[in-house]
Amino acid sequence: MQILVVDDDPLAAEMVGAVLQELGHHVLLAENAMEAISQLNEHPSIEMVISDMNMPLISGIDLFRELREQGNALPFILLTGDDPDKLRTIEPRLGACVLKDFHLDSTLPAAMTQARTATTTSE
Repeated sequence: MQILVVDDDPLAAEMVGAVLQELGHHVLLAENAMEAISQLNEHPSIEMVISDMNMPLISGIDLFRELREQGNALPFILLTGDDPDKLRTIEPRLGACVLKDFHLDSTLPAAMTQARTATTTSE
């Protein structure tokens, strides 16, 4: 699967990308929400978006909302250093929200399944 990772921290983006590549996925990186939208327009083969929550100018949750307003229903995972449950309460349409920590190799695959399932059931 081709997955877009959006994170303003290059090291964090590479860490997420490495987990995804280890799982056999192809990864594209974007440093911010505007670049993410551009990547989505350039690469219609992208099947999922994984975004950091706290980014300058446009947050991950605002990127999610913008994509939904544009009619883009791709599975979306929000990565956060904050309480994931609180963010899911704020935006219940999120496919998944995961704590951005050193356990991503185990939590991210489960979140990907959850996000795909949430997208399929909301269509």
